Amino acid sequence: GPCAAYDTACSSTLVGLHAAVRCLQAGECDAALVVGVGAMLTSTLSASFAVAGMTSATGSCQTFDESADGYVRAEGCGAFVLKRSGDAIADGEGVHALIRGVAVAQDGTSASLTAPHGKAQQQLLESALDDAGLAGHEVDYLEAHGTGTPLGAPIEMGALAHVMRAGRADEHPLVMGAVKANLGHLE
Repeated sequence: GPCAAYDTACSSTLVGLHAAVRCLQAGECDAALVVGVGAMLTSTLSASFAVAGMTSATGSCQTFDESADGYVRAEGCGAFVLKRSGDAIADGEGVHALIRGVAVAQDGTSASLTAPHGKAQQQLLESALDDAGLAGHEVDYLEAHGTGTPLGAPIEMGALAHVMRAGRADEHPLVMGAVKANLGHLE
């Protein structure tokens, strides 16, 4: 099957996952390995981001908190083996998660690197939900980007609220989290 490398900044692994899902859906492969690696090989970017005020002066990512003062850079690796669910079950393999829908987009015109475009985020989330055949109120948990920046987090929360709140009953709240608060931003 195909082999590709993606460099789309902090969405590289998700773009790779999207491509793998589409290859599986098209029958171009029967299994896909998606790997994302973030390594800080020099201090140049860290220093530049600190000078620009993007990284946390306290050294912790305060996602969705009033004390948010920037994000924390981190290194890491994640790997996923993907198969069509029917194939995995037929092969006697454990299924740990089901990907019901994927979508990718370009963020469009933004004020800066740390300021996402709210409308573009809304449209992307709506596309992913459409691909999954779901409405926002049917989702129980959402893993947010949640960098912990005082500019980006409110824009993200506004976009999420716009899409995920419609039709949601008070007794069925959306639980949200951001692993970056524990691990840092793996970029």
